[in-house]
Amino acid sequence: MEHLHALVQQNAVMISAIILVTAYIFIAWEKISKVTIALLGASITLLLGLLASDKNLEDLGSYFINYIDFNVIFLLVSMMIVVHISAHSGIFKWLANEILKLTKGRPKLVLFSLAVFTAVASAFLDNVTTVILVMPITFAVCKKLDINPVIFLITEILSSNIGGTSTLIGDPPNIIIGSAAGFSFMDFIKELTGVVLVIMLVAIAIMTFIFRKQLKSTPEKMAEVAEIDNSKSVKDIPLAIRSIIVLGLVILGFVTHDITHIPTFLVAMAGASFLLIFEKPQKVLVNVEWNTIFFFIGLFIIIGGLEASGGIDIMAKWLLNIAKGSESAMAMIILWGSGILSGIIDNIPYTATMAPMLQTIQAIEGVEYTHPLWWCLSLGACLGGNMTIIGAAANVIVCETANKNGYKISFVEYLKYGISITFISLLLSSGYIYLRFLG
Repeated sequence: MEHLHALVQQNAVMISAIILVTAYIFIAWEKISKVTIALLGASITLLLGLLASDKNLEDLGSYFINYIDFNVIFLLVSMMIVVHISAHSGIFKWLANEILKLTKGRPKLVLFSLAVFTAVASAFLDNVTTVILVMPITFAVCKKLDINPVIFLITEILSSNIGGTSTLIGDPPNIIIGSAAGFSFMDFIKELTGVVLVIMLVAIAIMTFIFRKQLKSTPEKMAEVAEIDNSKSVKDIPLAIRSIIVLGLVILGFVTHDITHIPTFLVAMAGASFLLIFEKPQKVLVNVEWNTIFFFIGLFIIIGGLEASGGIDIMAKWLLNIAKGSESAMAMIILWGSGILSGIIDNIPYTATMAPMLQTIQAIEGVEYTHPLWWCLSLGACLGGNMTIIGAAANVIVCETANKNGYKISFVEYLKYGISITFISLLLSSGYIYLRFLG
């Protein structure tokens, strides 16, 4: 056993890198659930002693708990609880229907309004919850207008990933980046909301132009949408009122973080705890995406093994050598590399790997040099999720639901739109990063 331990310690970088790369391959393969892969990789990391599994044995390596970012874990769990309880009241469905009524049933305006609603909702709710909320409304409206819902569903996927890029809580990669870089909710609003708004409007305009010939309906069918009965959308008025107040206070807590210095995870946890007072916790907690939570925990341990072995330092220095000290070159490598890779592999493990690498670069080059690189990682990882069907969880869920409803969205069909919008998004992001930070 001692001989094995000595062998592992001598080759810690290589072994931890093999575990991480193997986990990436199996996650991309999608034949085994990604949470199983992450937990299996974490178990091997701990069994081999790459991280200490007992805090009293830290001489054998760093204690694994130190590498699990509980700010991320608690923020995710708390927001899942808040969003699930709020959605159950029906307030989001009511809001979407009210927006639809304002369009008077005009197909192009309906597409625009559903896309904007999806993008804005994705900035404050998680992307998966948003598309699950908007899909039934989309199918119902498209049936009334007699239009193929695939047009709307693809546009909503793109809008969801773009909208989620704009805030700290909009997409899991941003939660990881915010915790690692120490960015507040308002930092994301200040640095990303403007460029994301431009990207969103350009993307919707392109999709509307592409599908312009199919976005047509009769006056009678348009009138049906304009007269949607929205009186029964809100199922529980007291719950809706509580949810609106708590959501408002949670967002206010995020916005005022720079003044109060209360951590975002604590604000979200307080909101979730208050809403749970009026609910049966076992019914709510069963709807938390525990697969995602344990996926994060497993990943943090795997990447912690590579970090403790010095592998992250080696990767950071290698990246600095490629950029040859140029901040602009480094920014573009991270932005475009993140965008392309996040379209092929899950953007969560990618961001979880890149975050400690950027922390190492920050320790070498300083905060000023690294500041724009964090935003490059955020834009690349989140926007890159639009490239393929497997680029983000929301994409997979929408396509699977469409297939179940008799509307097939093939990998290749989606790719035609995904690649175009991702390329344009990254191009606009490059211009923004250069003008905002590097020019």
